[in-house]
Amino acid sequence: MSTPVTTLALGPDFLDPTWLISTFGLLGILAIVFAESGLLIGFFLPGDSLLFTAGLLTADGQYITYPLWLVCLLITIAAIAGDQVGYLFGRRVGPSLFRRPNSRLFKQENLIKANEFFEKYGARSIVLARFVPIVRTFTPIVAGVSNMRYRTFVIYNVIGGVLWGCGVTILGYFLGQIAFVKEHIELILIGIVVVSVVPIAIELLRARSNSRKDSASA
Repeated sequence: MSTPVTTLALGPDFLDPTWLISTFGLLGILAIVFAESGLLIGFFLPGDSLLFTAGLLTADGQYITYPLWLVCLLITIAAIAGDQVGYLFGRRVGPSLFRRPNSRLFKQENLIKANEFFEKYGARSIVLARFVPIVRTFTPIVAGVSNMRYRTFVIYNVIGGVLWGCGVTILGYFLGQIAFVKEHIELILIGIVVVSVVPIAIELLRARSNSRKDSASA
């Protein structure tokens, strides 16, 4: 018999992984993964914590009754498809995207961060960005704007989609069978959010430090 999984409210219901999964099921997970992977409006969605919770609930048999391999396969396909859409959107819109005015769902600073990430890591950024919130939404778009070779993008997109989609979900699946994890899932999810934000914090601090150095030099 499965043990109910409860979590603390980590924000609005639409950002709480357990609420999302209990309400929309596997289709909801796939829609969110797709949106966060390549749509401009998806940057605020809870990707990492959602996949971890999906794996945990798959192990628990609560809300998700599909086998792990199928859940991982569908999530990976959704992630890859999302990045493909983001790349094609970037190719279509081109550099004009960098002149788009800010709005409630679009901030130039997010696009600039992704562009700097892309320039720093090149093709590898398509894989690495999967594990960095916000950046993973904008990086495939930047790759399209930069006219990255399509074949190269597809290869790295598939690799990143498999590592992220399967890796985080499987991690949640196996850790979800540990009593301590199930009893403290809210703390685990908070930890995932904190860890996923660390790379962004480091980059911001590094950028601020470089800015101060440039000002001092000037």
